[in-house]
Amino acid sequence: MNIFYSIQLLSNWLVYDFLKLSIDSHMGTAINFFIYDSLKIIILLLIINYFMAIVRYYLPIEKIRNFLASRKWYGLDYFLASIFGVITPFCSCSSIPLFIGFLEAGIPLGVTLSFLITSPLVNEVALVLFIGLFGWKITALYLISAILLGITAGIILNKLKLEKYVADYVWKIRSQKKSITIKKEPFYSLLNHFWKEGWIFTKKIILYVLLGIGVGALIHGYVPAGFFEKYITKDNLFAVPVATIVAVPMYANTVGVIPIIQSLVEKGIPLGTAMAFMMAVVGLSLPEALILKRVMKTKLLVYFFGITTINIIIIGYLFNFFIS
Repeated sequence: MNIFYSIQLLSNWLVYDFLKLSIDSHMGTAINFFIYDSLKIIILLLIINYFMAIVRYYLPIEKIRNFLASRKWYGLDYFLASIFGVITPFCSCSSIPLFIGFLEAGIPLGVTLSFLITSPLVNEVALVLFIGLFGWKITALYLISAILLGITAGIILNKLKLEKYVADYVWKIRSQKKSITIKKEPFYSLLNHFWKEGWIFTKKIILYVLLGIGVGALIHGYVPAGFFEKYITKDNLFAVPVATIVAVPMYANTVGVIPIIQSLVEKGIPLGTAMAFMMAVVGLSLPEALILKRVMKTKLLVYFFGITTINIIIIGYLFNFFIS
């Protein structure tokens, strides 16, 4: 049963009955896609961000940081950092305080970078949308790929001993330990707080989501079926790296770019190529580079982006090879 069937019916009524657009027209198809995906994703955003506000309240970033720094993990710290990246919100605007806070707590640079790599690639809303669009198998493979990307890149970057390329002022910061007493409140009294936090987070990303849906709608409605198949196929060895490099100047969060990926795949782009494009958009954008430049010297930034790019390209090739 399609749980979004009622939304599809509403979208069909608005476009084909109320607006009187033809079901066979490019505009009708595009607007129908935009309305349906917008309503569906906004509802998911509100529900899941509300739930994640509860999770974040009981598992704040400070506890994660202290947990990672509390003991020797003998290699598991990269895995744990990547897992925490999956379950915690992160965007490039949060990179500086997180980067400083993790290093300040004594967490190795490579482990910190594992978190920074994985977090923007995966979030709870994206996983739900992936399940709806591509099924459990593809969603699980994407999740595993993102975690392995964070672990692998983090280990490589740590082996290169790049600590000296962290901005000098970061090492001069000293932790100020404060004893904070948190008043325990009953769960029911926090429900309104969770709603407000979930709504604030939703508002921060909704513009990017709607822009992504708009681009996806244009592709869905106006690009002929098979258009991309002429140029971007599994047999084209350069398709994955080109898609990755082309994505770098762009900026969107994962949820915003998923509708674009959906449209591209429907028009014939191989899933691995589309996946590499999405990972590069959310994990290698120029805006993120400009922000990270404030805490990383150029050499570290180049290594960070270079190794992440290579891993994304490998993931794209693997998806194309194994997923028909």
